[in-house]
Amino acid sequence: MEKIYREIIHLLHQAGELVKEELAQQDVVVSTKSSRSDLVTNIDKLVQNYLMSSLNVLIPNLKFLAEENGLTELSDFSGKVMVIDPIDGTNNMVLQQKDFCILLGLYEEKMGRCGFIYEVMGNHLLWGGPEIGVFYDDQPWQMQKDLSLEDGLISFNSKIFRENILKSHELSQRALGIRMTGCAGLEMMDIALGNRVAYISNLQPWDYAAGQIILEALGMKVRTISGKSLSLNGRELMIAATPKAYQEILESIGHA
Repeated sequence: MEKIYREIIHLLHQAGELVKEELAQQDVVVSTKSSRSDLVTNIDKLVQNYLMSSLNVLIPNLKFLAEENGLTELSDFSGKVMVIDPIDGTNNMVLQQKDFCILLGLYEEKMGRCGFIYEVMGNHLLWGGPEIGVFYDDQPWQMQKDLSLEDGLISFNSKIFRENILKSHELSQRALGIRMTGCAGLEMMDIALGNRVAYISNLQPWDYAAGQIILEALGMKVRTISGKSLSLNGRELMIAATPKAYQEILESIGHA
């Protein structure tokens, strides 16, 4: 499978070049989905179509669960499934032209095999899984430290923090500080890199699949707020964290 993973990395870099070309030409067509802040662009669709067509050639009989083009549900996870978020952090891409990424999560018989988080503008790639290990910019990577809340930064979905859901204000006071980037993939990358101790959000499978595979391969926790496994079926309140911070959060919100 390592050869296939290398081919996927090549596809991600090619997709990143497509994004940069579209942004450089200022040829971004923006529309809304569920709300005025839920944006989708021609770039999201371009990247997803490119990845799907290329991955279909690379991996026979591959199924897809993806954010765009009516592929948001998948009832049969048998065989190989690729979970795709073509642009995670679309608002950031549109408004800032940075702080967004491409996410891929490869599953086989509903078991996470390999995740890929590609930060496009900085050209940084975090990828790996339970069998091959984890790599950051092609260097082997391990969990940095199992830090507690009081020793690191915590990040939230903005609505969760704004409305003090899950005692988020209390949790933020226990941590050294809070951060919100508006991009789930990059938040989970920061946990892997040791820049965060926890991230609490309300995510769809394509938002968390890649990060879950990578973080769990590093020994981190990615679970629902009640401590259960994520289902890959619809939006779920979830926690990604170091083991120590995860336990502290569960105790704080009353689910330990």
